[in-house]
Amino acid sequence: MSDVITDRSALSDLDLHLFHEGTHTRLYNRLGAHLGTREGVLGCHFAVWAPNARFVSVIGDFNDWHPHRHPLRQIHHGSGIWEGFIAGAFAGHRYKYHIESNFHGYQVDKADPFAFAAECPPHTASVITDLNHGWEDGDWMRIRRKKNALDAPISVYEVHLGSWRRDPRTPDRFLSYREIAPMLAEYCLQMGFSHVEFLPVMEHPFYGSWGYQVTGYFAPTARYGSPQDFMYLIDHLHQNGIGVILDWVPSHFPNDAHGLAWFDGTGLYEHLDPRQGYHPEWASQIFNYGRHEVRSFLLSSALFWLDKYHADGLRVDAVASMLYLDYARKEGEWVPNRYGGKENLEAIHFLRQLNEAIYRDFPDVQTIAEESTAWPMVSRPTWLGGLGFGMKWNMGWMHDALHYFAKDPIYRRYHHEQITFSLWYAFHENFMLPLSHDEVVHGKGSLIGKMPGDDWQRFANLRLLLGYMWTHPGKKLLFMGGEFAQWREWNHDQSLDWHLLEYPMHRGIQQWLSDLNRLLKTHPALHQRDFSPEGFAWVDCHDHEESVLSYLRYGAHGEPLLVVLNCTPVVRHGYRLGVPRSGFWQELLNSDAVVYGGSGVGNGGGLEAEPFSSHGHAQSLSLTLPPLAALILAPRG
Repeated sequence: MSDVITDRSALSDLDLHLFHEGTHTRLYNRLGAHLGTREGVLGCHFAVWAPNARFVSVIGDFNDWHPHRHPLRQIHHGSGIWEGFIAGAFAGHRYKYHIESNFHGYQVDKADPFAFAAECPPHTASVITDLNHGWEDGDWMRIRRKKNALDAPISVYEVHLGSWRRDPRTPDRFLSYREIAPMLAEYCLQMGFSHVEFLPVMEHPFYGSWGYQVTGYFAPTARYGSPQDFMYLIDHLHQNGIGVILDWVPSHFPNDAHGLAWFDGTGLYEHLDPRQGYHPEWASQIFNYGRHEVRSFLLSSALFWLDKYHADGLRVDAVASMLYLDYARKEGEWVPNRYGGKENLEAIHFLRQLNEAIYRDFPDVQTIAEESTAWPMVSRPTWLGGLGFGMKWNMGWMHDALHYFAKDPIYRRYHHEQITFSLWYAFHENFMLPLSHDEVVHGKGSLIGKMPGDDWQRFANLRLLLGYMWTHPGKKLLFMGGEFAQWREWNHDQSLDWHLLEYPMHRGIQQWLSDLNRLLKTHPALHQRDFSPEGFAWVDCHDHEESVLSYLRYGAHGEPLLVVLNCTPVVRHGYRLGVPRSGFWQELLNSDAVVYGGSGVGNGGGLEAEPFSSHGHAQSLSLTLPPLAALILAPRG
């Protein structure tokens, strides 16, 4: 006999209307498994969307996984939503939906698309849980608008939780969310990072996907603990003044039998036509953004992490693959839009809708697009015709910078435009400069491994690259390991090589980055006008013969910083550069300082401007440029 009690639905008529309209942003409060009581009986309410099913039931620990003991009923004929209350289904019980389709005799057991928790892979069941947590991050939540603002000093530490650190006694064991929390917070404070960005933590069956093949859009992976454990990690970071950005993947999903693919015997979440619904690059399914219910699902997932987990932002993965119908496809392998073009009109609508919903309900967070093409106005408001993101990764800067710094300095004079070109478009978008995980995998080598020359030159080049990055307009993102020059390419199955910090050159890189972050926070010229041309001016961008680059950064009140990059191993004496202020200019940072592993060449802490006009200024400095080094100077007083 069934224990299902079906005297009322968990979804109101308004919920159903918004769901089918594609505008529901809080479906996680209605669909899925929710603990509660009905007529005084303890249990759990279940609701799932499966419009092409003829029979749906819940199977789990509470009924010995029997497919016919707890059938659900379809509410509101044509809604496609099946629901029911099961007495005796409690927190910690595993469950799935047993679905029998109207088509092809298809039967399958599916994980809950709205589950708040899942079994630890390789197991695939959903787990009943609540999301209760006593948050203690009130101080952070009150000030985070300022911390996340476009004029704030933002430097992001990108982290893969499974390989940042592992138990040194048992290297195969992941550290839990709770174990990582104090170590990560302490390290970010030491290094001066303002935010952490986690590679996707949403449940994923294949660990080697790094989280980019998601099956649990509302569940943090159980590999590192429970939902409350993940909340503890975010809470702890917030209490230490560190923001949290989550990598979110609305572009595709895997084909695993328990996941979203072919959910009710039809292409429910995905397109049926493989020219629209199959991603050839990642062998995964593409969401059908034109289906209203799919948009409600994705909108709800995005807002869920901001709502229930207090995330401070979402980095949206693979936006380019969403925008272009012909992405990674050959001629004849894609379907044009209704105007005959390659733009995915439904995806464009969804992305605009996503950003409008997020900034409406959470105006103190940021959305960040990984968009690798020249699509216009990605980070401009939707009312101006933009996509509405807060920021966009500057992939062009990343490619040019890495190509330039990988060249032997003797050849850099012939490629000077690679290091200057990004400033011609630096203010077309609100850019974040990424040196991300993608640049240290698949045979690309580590950051230090990309640098040319002997070991001394490699470390000097890496310090120079980071100095260029931290003084270039735009917010900063660095993948873990780059901050102390890990030699080997990132491997998700191993901890970072923390033992390298026993060696002075690696400690020098770490100290250099820590000092760059300190300068970023304390000098408005390096962050207040990241997205405004008023915050940047060339001193000399034409000295390709000596591979020297010099520019000024300005804060909101006009306070300048002078940045000089010597991209060759040649010390240059008496190098004259015009400056906008007279008086003493203090050498704030010099990447060639001995403390960083450099040779100690510099300007004795600073020098006086001289009344000799140069580069359009009435006064100038006669500098000594250290080899392969970045100098940052500021007028004193």
